Amino acid sequence: MTQMKETAMTNSMGSPTTNVGAAVSLENLVRTFGKVRALDGLSLKIEPGEFMALLGPSGCGKTTALRVLAGFELLDGGRVVVDGVDLSDVSARKRDMGMVFQSYSLFPNMNALNNVAFGLRMRKQSSSVRRKKAGELLEMVGLSDQGNKYPHQMSGGQQQRIALARALAIEPRVLLLDEPLSALDAIVRAELRDQIRSLQQRLAITTVFVTHDQEEVLSMADRVCVMSRGHIEQVASPSELYSRPATAFVAQFVGISSRVPVDASNHEVVVFGQRCPIRSGEGSNLTGAVDALLRPEDIAIEVDPEGQGFVTRKSFLGAMTRLVVQVGEIPVRVDVRSDKASEIDLGTHVRPGIVSRDVLIATRKEIVAADAVPAK
Repeated sequence: MTQMKETAMTNSMGSPTTNVGAAVSLENLVRTFGKVRALDGLSLKIEPGEFMALLGPSGCGKTTALRVLAGFELLDGGRVVVDGVDLSDVSARKRDMGMVFQSYSLFPNMNALNNVAFGLRMRKQSSSVRRKKAGELLEMVGLSDQGNKYPHQMSGGQQQRIALARALAIEPRVLLLDEPLSALDAIVRAELRDQIRSLQQRLAITTVFVTHDQEEVLSMADRVCVMSRGHIEQVASPSELYSRPATAFVAQFVGISSRVPVDASNHEVVVFGQRCPIRSGEGSNLTGAVDALLRPEDIAIEVDPEGQGFVTRKSFLGAMTRLVVQVGEIPVRVDVRSDKASEIDLGTHVRPGIVSRDVLIATRKEIVAADAVPAK
């Protein structure tokens, strides 16, 4: 794929454009569809120039939140505020936002240049200004030689970059991305997400990105808002979200966690014979029978003929190999360096141990509720 070129955008007067990202505040949003409460008092602040991802399973409300922000959905309650101005009753056409959809939504009867320039034509820009700016944007997304091609003559990745350039042409205060990569193959998706992130950082445009793909948000977003059933479970940086999930739902949805039954008392649990402090936050005051939620990298193993676990499965992942270790009735996933894992055969008895400094715990009820929400 052609590398995106760094070309400065210019306005109609020919001078460089400086995008100053808008501050966005979603305040106690409520949206219902019949008996379904798609948004249940959702509140979220997005900083100027921030790349915010809305992540969650099907039906969690993330797309509804994006459509409310865009002005495509009416609110039953709450406010949408951009740079201190309440836009709740402002039409989508007047909100000054650019949107890129999952389907490319290009005009089949227009070539790439005219697709990019369409928003400028609607704003009564002159033909010369439209062509100049559309040409700059095509160069910016690495498609300067594709201006005369029609959508059916371009690949899916090229069409999506045309859609991105069209959204940026109007110099929106906020860029909205509704699962724009999900229809692309894996290699193109990885390349395009890097290009989108690079472009967003260079233009400093406030961006809201909806997806159910964890890898995309962990590699692209400044912060991630994990949603479930119309409300927010956690808002955090990708690294914090993965390493310090605040709830059982987040631990189950983001990454992989093994569930190990333990007893909690005095803010501690004993896991595989080791005493571990309970992670502060939700569940830290629980006592009695609970489950410890452990990432594959939270666990280490040593080969031990007397060990309480044995290896039942090996999955090669490159530098790491994921083992499934059966400990009693509990299957536990463990990541081991592949050079070390090559020496461990199926059926080998091992002794598991905890390397994490503390442990997230949850009640069985919480975990069942998290599992009940299907991911796309």
